[in-house]
Amino acid sequence: MKGLTSPRLRSAACAAIVAFLCVAEVSRAQTSPVTPAPTPVYREVTDETGRTVRIPQPVRRIVSLAPSLTETVYALGLQDNLVGDTDYCDYPPDAQRKTKVGGAINPSLEQIATLHPDLVLVTKSFNRLETVNALDGLGISSYATDPHTVDEIMTSTKKLADILGAPDAGVSVAEDMRRHLATLHQKIDALPAKHVLFVVWTQPLISIGKNTFLADALRRAGAVSIVDSEQDWPQISLEEIARLQPEYLVLASSHSESAPRELDVLATLPGWSIVDAVSNRHFAVISDAVNRPAPRIVSAIEDLARQLHPEAFIEKPENGKEKIEKENPLPNQRPLFPTTSFSYDLLHIDATARGGCPCDR
Repeated sequence: MKGLTSPRLRSAACAAIVAFLCVAEVSRAQTSPVTPAPTPVYREVTDETGRTVRIPQPVRRIVSLAPSLTETVYALGLQDNLVGDTDYCDYPPDAQRKTKVGGAINPSLEQIATLHPDLVLVTKSFNRLETVNALDGLGISSYATDPHTVDEIMTSTKKLADILGAPDAGVSVAEDMRRHLATLHQKIDALPAKHVLFVVWTQPLISIGKNTFLADALRRAGAVSIVDSEQDWPQISLEEIARLQPEYLVLASSHSESAPRELDVLATLPGWSIVDAVSNRHFAVISDAVNRPAPRIVSAIEDLARQLHPEAFIEKPENGKEKIEKENPLPNQRPLFPTTSFSYDLLHIDATARGGCPCDR
């Protein structure tokens, strides 16, 4: 009898111990403190339109709704954080490979939401307030820029860099822009400004107002617009242009291969023959970088200055040392803004598709 009882007692004892340990483990699990999820960190800033914006920190995922902002993100070296941009964001070429969220005027909010951005970048002049409000409704933060001069473009670049967590890059880019412009100023400051007409659109004829960053870019290049208008994109009559007779027509383009044909067409349009600059083919055609308030605008300003004031860029004879240094610049002397020169062409922008804004912002 004893031999039968002993195993049963041992088995019961083991079962009791196992049950006790299980109960103790469950009790410990119930009483152990649960680690709370980390509280999201936000930074409150005021954007360039005066809105107060709460931005998640750090900013790891960016969607850009303007070509100028896409260019700026790349200039700051933050392209790996750019998860989406618009159909019109085409520079640098790598930007064309980013996920597209549609146009700037009517972007796909659904597509933006699927990208889970920490921040959406917009501009006051290129994007709609309805888009910003819709993003707010989805709980997606947006930051707006609104530069009106070249100086403000530099300041805006530094602000944006700070918002995106790269303040040193912003300072570096802005200072490089400033150095290029200072060097250019030394070359052309003593020369009389050329009177020009910046042609945004030909039919109807649309130019630029005096309070735009484009007008300021002209001044930096040693030119002054003959159009003295408070409107940003004034429509001008050919009769008025003929009366003012600009020395040059300035046009912006991203393509140059169709230049001769386009200029031939312009010269035959009704009324244009009365403009001396057309008859004499005094055209200055520059990169469409001038249309975008981003760091690359400096290259367009330099290019325009070379075309309007070639005498200021005649190089002096170099001695042997200077020639070697020029052909083999030190790494920190290589230009950030490559100069791109385009031959005669006209600006072709679908104003309707861009919401009536003739400038590719």
